[in-house]
Amino acid sequence: MGLILDTSALVALERARAPLTEVLAPLSEEEVAVPAIVVAELLAGVRLARDARRAARRRSKVDAVLALAPVIDFSVEIAEIWADLFAALERQGSRIPANDLAVAATAAFLGFTILVGPQDEEHFRRIEGVTVETLKQ
Repeated sequence: MGLILDTSALVALERARAPLTEVLAPLSEEEVAVPAIVVAELLAGVRLARDARRAARRRSKVDAVLALAPVIDFSVEIAEIWADLFAALERQGSRIPANDLAVAATAAFLGFTILVGPQDEEHFRRIEGVTVETLKQ
């Protein structure tokens, strides 16, 4: 079993001010991966930073994540799972954000648990067959 890191968990870790390697140390027993869509969301945060100093700090955290965990591309196989999950949720009248659906499809493909931020991301829990763990800080 492993962990897929959701953007909400990584943003919470970024705000923790501790070195990322130290914060992720308790997770070292687990295989950890990051979906490509999460990298895109993190990079959007870099681009939207209020100033160059904050952008550089955010970018260094993104680079630290990329050094610690492999990025999982959105493959055809994951797209198939995304479509299945989308259709199931649509039939239930229970859509979730498309980016989060890509995170869930990646987790389902790998058989990993999704690690979300301390505020939780309840919509992930509506997806059958996906497990979610909330980051403890």
